[in-house]
Amino acid sequence: MEKEQFIVHVDMDAFFASIEQRDHPEHQGKPVIVGADPQEGRGRGVVSACSYEARKFGIHSALPISTAYKLCPQAIFLPVDMKKYIHVSRQVFQILETFTPDIEPISIDEAFLDISHSFHLFGTPVETCRKIKKAVKEGTGLNASLGLAPNMMTAKIASDLEKPDGFVVVTQAGLQDFLFPLPVEKLWGIGRKTREVLKPLGISTVGDLARLDASVLIKLLGKHGDHIRKLANGIDPREVVPSLETKSIGNEHTFNSDISDRQLLLDTLMALSENVSRRMRKKGLKGKTVTLKIRFEDFTTYTRSVTLPFPTNFIEDIYGRAAEKCQTFDINRSPVRLIGVQVSNLADSEEQPSLFHDSTGKNGKREKLHEALDIIKDKFGDRAILHRRKPPE
Repeated sequence: MEKEQFIVHVDMDAFFASIEQRDHPEHQGKPVIVGADPQEGRGRGVVSACSYEARKFGIHSALPISTAYKLCPQAIFLPVDMKKYIHVSRQVFQILETFTPDIEPISIDEAFLDISHSFHLFGTPVETCRKIKKAVKEGTGLNASLGLAPNMMTAKIASDLEKPDGFVVVTQAGLQDFLFPLPVEKLWGIGRKTREVLKPLGISTVGDLARLDASVLIKLLGKHGDHIRKLANGIDPREVVPSLETKSIGNEHTFNSDISDRQLLLDTLMALSENVSRRMRKKGLKGKTVTLKIRFEDFTTYTRSVTLPFPTNFIEDIYGRAAEKCQTFDINRSPVRLIGVQVSNLADSEEQPSLFHDSTGKNGKREKLHEALDIIKDKFGDRAILHRRKPPE
């Protein structure tokens, strides 16, 4: 028999907003919105994160900040302090690393852990999870919601069910009992289009899908049909893949609801590119390969890469190439769930880039300009200077 796996999904609760409430006790229990300046309802940015108190008003991430202001004008609106959030994220991951080396980061505030080989050091798998929650709380003052299950998909679903500060355990023996009553859209890979295909068949729960004949789903959805039927039956063979040395620098954003707004998509891509650009300069790195990551409502995910003839850490290079790739997708036919950008093929920024990318002429001036912008933002905040998005040429 194969040894039972114990997979944990750790998801920090309302991460950015919770950090702000922690650092400003007067904001606790109040609706806090982190993002663009609402300008009394005239702002053009979006919500980056919001507290659970704000969510009661229908506010969520990626919502236009003007709409958020109209829904809750009494909310506390705060600018994004990414430097602080990254620092806290590192603290969280350092804590997680004391429980297992098998950690797969998913974003700045969530990760999968495989504790199958380490839980015995802390007691049972359940006791290990409780200790993880306690260690995160004591180390950062923040709450994390955990899901413990035999596979990654189920652990992810479980961590979301009792937020905030939740902990849901799913055993191998109780796997189907847990999954079958859930709405079918809880499964990875079930988006709006797939739901429309399944609805005439009377499929509303995971159990309905699991019991459907495989040939019917394959006829309707091809290989994807066989895949989601296996997931419905609790079959998810994916393994936690630990992150080793930093081979790339990237950032991604999952929209709270799928979007078809290209302007919002490109604005988000610009913000992500700026974050990656600054992180590269802080680490003294440049990269030659820019990769766009895009995930649609049905969880189909694509990556598109372009390799430049020279290494760079300039936002205009990173955003420009990523936006070019983004424009090749028709988001009106399939709304977007996640967008991300990554730079790889890294090199030390002190190395001479190439004969065509000098460091003394035009590019030398760009270096000095970006360094000056970084200094201003470090001193006055990320919104002190904003890049204007231009459509890719």
